[in-house]
Amino acid sequence: MRIIHTSDWHLGRIFHGVHLTEDQAYILEELTLLIKDKKPDVLLVAGDIFDRSVPPVEAVNLLDETISKIILDFRIPIIMISGNHDSADRIHFGSRLMGPSKLNVTGRFSKNINPLIIEDKFGSVFFYSLPYAEPAIIREVLEDEEIHSHDDSMKKIIAAIGDNMDKSKRNVLISHTFVAGGEGSESERPLSIGGTSVVDSSYFKDFDYVALGHLHRPQKVTSETIRYSGSLMKYSFSEADQKKHIPIIEMDGKGTVSIEKIELRPKRDVRCIEGYLEDLLNHPEECKNKEDYLMVTLKDEGAILDAMGKIRRVYPNTLHIERPQMLLSTELRGPDSNFKKMDIKDLFSSFFNQVTDSKISDEHLKAFEEILSKHNGALRWD
Repeated sequence: MRIIHTSDWHLGRIFHGVHLTEDQAYILEELTLLIKDKKPDVLLVAGDIFDRSVPPVEAVNLLDETISKIILDFRIPIIMISGNHDSADRIHFGSRLMGPSKLNVTGRFSKNINPLIIEDKFGSVFFYSLPYAEPAIIREVLEDEEIHSHDDSMKKIIAAIGDNMDKSKRNVLISHTFVAGGEGSESERPLSIGGTSVVDSSYFKDFDYVALGHLHRPQKVTSETIRYSGSLMKYSFSEADQKKHIPIIEMDGKGTVSIEKIELRPKRDVRCIEGYLEDLLNHPEECKNKEDYLMVTLKDEGAILDAMGKIRRVYPNTLHIERPQMLLSTELRGPDSNFKKMDIKDLFSSFFNQVTDSKISDEHLKAFEEILSKHNGALRWD
């Protein structure tokens, strides 16, 4: 059986004020072309389909267009679960009606986890969908007061599945969770506040493959068969060094798995660059794609007037600028905590120095005093 494993689409994401719908449409088109080429038996989406519980219309339309193309044009079934960014109830809507149409969606956690069975030339593969749910919800659904953490929840759920699972068959688990040993990034919303959110990987030993969602870095956890597909795109600058790929799982009749990794190429990459302002502006050819989403670290020590404006004239999608040398310089000078007590001329002189990185001349100071005199000293710091 051939399985394409994805997760963390985060449709509707806004990145530093930029709506990523166009970029997401581009990467989903890459996914659909890959599906057309590889002809998998099933596509998995392991949670965080949307970036927030009430997604924008554009995100909903993009999802509709994508899954319609995959199911109607390519006749490939899709198994989706909700993640911690999704609304479980909204994702679950219509799930009983959509099941027969090759779209199997599980938004809400249920006490009875019945597998979806997909056939291939070797026989049946059993897919168990485990959507994200808070421990309190699982405790209530299972009527088990011993459940207090995500680890407690997973242990109880897998034990319940195991009671009815035929271990001689091929079994796949789809889950949105944080497995101990996984490496996170800044863009993942914590699963728990004030408590542990990780679960033990040993619970998954009876599954032939575990398709995980939540962590954005593509990675295996303790085993090749326990794997995060990672997000389709980079959603924070902490992910800049990650190479996003889609794992394609080949499972033989005995459940033995081999994995091919297909790298994704976004419309605009997310990258971090650094250098002196003059070098970055005068030698843009040394920066790969000027249209990428950039965090720029400037090595200049002095103040720069409208640094963002200057950078964006060459790199239009610069989203953030870091000035570590400027911060260090400020720290060495010491914080001017008494600026409200400063004379207006001294305050202006200090401002001039910060903006131009040079001491104000007598000529400029005299011009400022003339302006101040014309306004009868009305320019004051209150």
